[in-house]
Amino acid sequence: MFEEFALWLEQEQAQLSTSNWLFDVAAVLALTLIAFVMWRLLASRLSRLTEKTKTVWDDAIWYALWKPINWMIAVVGLSLVAVVFANTLDSDFKPFIPIIRQVMVVFLLAWAAMRFVRKAEQQFIEAGKDKTTVQAVAKLCRAAIIILFLLAVFQTLGFSISGVLAFGGMGGLIVGMAAKDLLANFFGALLVYFDKPFKVGDWIRSPDRSIEGTVENIGWRVTKIRTFDKRPLYVPNSIFSSIAVENPSRMSHRRIKETIGIRYDDADKMRQVVHEVEQMLRNHPEIDTSETLMVNFDSFNASSLDFFIYTFTKTTNWVHYHQVKQDVLAKVIDIVLANGAEFAFPTRTVHLSSPQAAAD
Repeated sequence: MFEEFALWLEQEQAQLSTSNWLFDVAAVLALTLIAFVMWRLLASRLSRLTEKTKTVWDDAIWYALWKPINWMIAVVGLSLVAVVFANTLDSDFKPFIPIIRQVMVVFLLAWAAMRFVRKAEQQFIEAGKDKTTVQAVAKLCRAAIIILFLLAVFQTLGFSISGVLAFGGMGGLIVGMAAKDLLANFFGALLVYFDKPFKVGDWIRSPDRSIEGTVENIGWRVTKIRTFDKRPLYVPNSIFSSIAVENPSRMSHRRIKETIGIRYDDADKMRQVVHEVEQMLRNHPEIDTSETLMVNFDSFNASSLDFFIYTFTKTTNWVHYHQVKQDVLAKVIDIVLANGAEFAFPTRTVHLSSPQAAAD
């Protein structure tokens, strides 16, 4: 395809070189303008057609092509004008015009491919696909497009592809030895993408490091985490291969674990209080009774008789969880008071002997 396109351009160059240069320039500019207007009319109709279809792939293809084609028309037109001037002035620059044109065409094709990847990435995310995986595949596609673009440019400029690849292999070895930390972060990013211990939007934390917050972006070198005080935290990806990471966003439930103490004077009311608290939890609409649910008298403390609550809420939402927990604890207060008991607090009793006993 490109060989036929280049042959057509060479024929155009031969025809233009034999005519008056002013007429040639005017003719080329007029043809370029006509091509541009015709393309705009066609583009308007194609845009309306893609909007009517249900599939999203034609939208992505159209988004990828319409701007590069605009520039393609301009590049071809300007290259032909450059040919006219080079023929008129008998410039030494003439042999470089086809090379520059081919490089520009390859660049526009790479740009179209990049736009297609960007649009496809956006549509997959809007469709509810895993954002981290979609972004990882998109980044790999962009890297492949850049590599293919550079190889095509080298070939256009007359470099041997095999020589470039061989040099790239040696260069990669040297760069790998000099930039091992960068490579460690790169492979750390790959592990995150493939193992998926977390994704963009997850709340993560590490017991090994002071890392806690919401994941905002997973790059090739660092992962950006927004801490709860809204500070950005940039963590090198190689760190995640050597530390433990907790992902509270993937919790199935949230736990309520509380120890409650009542006075020793209310020891006779402990059984009834524990029974009513357990029944309250089993009837609570926000408590998952299929999970472990325990309410038991636990210990004789220094100033109180303690019983504990151990149960799980249905919700994992942090804000709603605290609303449920507040409601549960408020109902525990109501149950304790309704049974005539009181909550214990640290006390100390001092026994003083009478003067007569002291004299004896």
